[in-house]
Amino acid sequence: MSRYLLKKARILGGEATDIYLEDGRIFAIGSDLAVADAIAPEVEVIDATGLIALPGLVDLHTHLREPGREDAETVDTGTQAAALGGFTAVHAMANTDPVADTAGVVEQVWRLGREAGHCDVFPVGAVTVGLKGEQLAELGAMADSAARVRVFSDDGKCVADPVLMRRALEYVKAFDGVVAQHAQEPRLTEDAQMNEGELSGRLGLRGWPAVAEEAIIARDCLLAAHVGSRLHVCHLSTAGSVEIVRWAKSKGWNVTAEACPHHLLLTDELAATYDPIYKVNPPLRTAADVEAVRAGLADGTIDIVATDHAPHPHEDKDCEWQAAAFGMLGLETALSIVQATMVDTGALTWADVAERMSYAPARIGRLEDHGRPLAEGEPANVVLYDPAVTRTVEASEMASLSRNTPYAGMELPGRVVATFLRGRPTVLDGKLA
Repeated sequence: MSRYLLKKARILGGEATDIYLEDGRIFAIGSDLAVADAIAPEVEVIDATGLIALPGLVDLHTHLREPGREDAETVDTGTQAAALGGFTAVHAMANTDPVADTAGVVEQVWRLGREAGHCDVFPVGAVTVGLKGEQLAELGAMADSAARVRVFSDDGKCVADPVLMRRALEYVKAFDGVVAQHAQEPRLTEDAQMNEGELSGRLGLRGWPAVAEEAIIARDCLLAAHVGSRLHVCHLSTAGSVEIVRWAKSKGWNVTAEACPHHLLLTDELAATYDPIYKVNPPLRTAADVEAVRAGLADGTIDIVATDHAPHPHEDKDCEWQAAAFGMLGLETALSIVQATMVDTGALTWADVAERMSYAPARIGRLEDHGRPLAEGEPANVVLYDPAVTRTVEASEMASLSRNTPYAGMELPGRVVATFLRGRPTVLDGKLA
């Protein structure tokens, strides 16, 4: 039985208090907690003075690559990165090889997560067979599997056919699932390389227009309302998209949305370097878009922060821009970027961070034991975070097999000191336990 006494932690940034973890649960919370003499030698005391205690973070959008691309990432290495970033649960996207479009594949990914043990892994099932957008995958079988899939997405590819999207939205209602859409009108983005604008023309890179994202979001909000189903918008990136989601929510429709850390911090000006490390889908947008996304996250239009952690091997990024893969790492730096862009600017409190990075993503994914408040009797999924330190990001020190972080050499605030999964440390003193 693991027992930990976290002394003087600041729950959600509040007053210092003690948190006692025993047998996978938060056993007690209070000032100057003492443990019985009989069990005192078995209790590890951690000085959490100055540290913020948050509920274990939940990522609704992670690429773990296994099976099929173990040269980029494995479930083991990806969940190590997640734990170091403060995550106790991640949703593994379906674009593996083979695609996670059957009960057998999602159960494989789920079991690999359990075997690794760094954080819980909840597979995302594909919406269509092979991500081809032609016929629905085995949604019901995946929902009924041991993995209990509730989130379905063809992420990386848009479900462009409106009839197929409608059918998917209707189907998932039977088990309270959600369709998470990668909003990209394919005909408007053929061979697109970066955000469409004056800069793309000057650089000679084909543009990815904002309207290609916004048109799909508007269509799918209308479809979700029509059939009375749940829609989740993946990696929203434009000011127009924020306004469309805001409008949909004002109508009372069951629409949620996510923003990624890189869309809170980085802009399309970085494409001027022609460094493929900044190539991502949807692309980095303008400074005005970044401000709109931050505002949408602050006022609750955007429900959650999701990383879209997308590892790639060296050869897929160390090439010319047009040939490079889309995507960047995100798990180990997400909380620091949210602190820098949202907390330190006064846009969010630490309680807001808990809502957007733990409670809300767990609700959307219909998780039972994650995204729970730090209260007595609740699962001991806890993160201790030091907001006062700064660190320089070193790609070579990351747990991920890949090194495609756009933040290498950047100084970011904060550091995850400890992560507890059901009362068991997966990270201690900033290192894997």
